[in-house]
This record gives sequence, C-alpha cells and structure tokens, in this order.
Amino acid sequence: MWFDSWSAVLRIVLVGAASYVALVVLLRLGGKRILAKLSAFDLVVTVALGSMLASAVLSKDVRYVDALTGMALLILAQLLVTLVSSRLPGGRSFVNAEPSLVVAHGRLLEDQLSRVRLTHDEVMQAVRSSGHGGLDAVGAVVLEPDGTLSVVGRSSLGDGRALAVVPRWSALTSDDAE
Repeated sequence: MWFDSWSAVLRIVLVGAASYVALVVLLRLGGKRILAKLSAFDLVVTVALGSMLASAVLSKDVRYVDALTGMALLILAQLLVTLVSSRLPGGRSFVNAEPSLVVAHGRLLEDQLSRVRLTHDEVMQAVRSSGHGGLDAVGAVVLEPDGTLSVVGRSSLGDGRALAVVPRWSALTSDDAE
C-alpha cells in the first residue's frame, strides 16, 4: 500500500519529467492564445490536459505515447477553434459568449444583472477595484466573455468604439441614461 517497488517510483519520475517537457513544448507550439485568459472552451482543454498528464504519470495502464497523442490532439483542437473564432464570420460568437453590459452611464441595468447572475455587490467591488468611488463616475461596466468585469470611467469613454461591440451599448446613449 505505501510502497511497491523502486521501479514504479522511477517510472513516475521518468514519465512525469518527459510528460512535463512534452506539455511545455506543445503549449509553446500552440501559441500565446492557449495561455491567455480562459474561455469556457479553454478551461475544458486545460482540465483535460491536466487529467491526461496525471494519467500518464500515475497509471501504468496508460502508455506515454497514448497520453502524448491525446495532449497533442487537444492542442490541435484548440488551434482549430481559435482559427474558427478569429477568421470565420460568426465564429467568435459560436465559440465564446458575448460581453454583457451591466452598467451604462452610471445606472445599474437590473435586468442584465439577473440575466448574467451577478449581484449588485460584485459590480460595486469591480467599481471600487477600478479606483472609482461610485457609479456616478462610471460610464460602463461590462461582464466580459472570460468572466471578468471591465469598468470604464465616464471620462474614459472617448468615442465609445471599444463598447460598440457590446450588445445594448449603442441603444443606450448618454442622453437616454441620464
């Protein structure tokens, strides 16, 4: 139960080291996008890679080449999804969630908060973290596809092009909200 043999320990050390090196090489070949903030698909790939790595290291029934092939397949799938999301019309919205506007021109959009399952306190925490003392100084708060809250101050709105892709933003002009 506590110890079977030194050969089992040696196998874990050798396969673990080889798997680690192979995973680092695969991630580097996959590009920076694989290591960026996680979308839902990225999270699935990351968890699956970790599971394959653990299986390769700890299970005698999983051959190293099988685990390596599985990891390479996941990296390839990630690259294909990235290509689809960046090059095909509508590909990004198919793969990633769209951003959600939860504050516009200092006003909480209660219907949006409930739709995206955010609380008033979570939004206020993001506002404080961005250096604002209240909603009156906030032009917009957006729940991004990766789950982060982006806070844009009123003085930083500029021409609003960064917010143009956020649903409902163009419908809510400064005059409508105030």
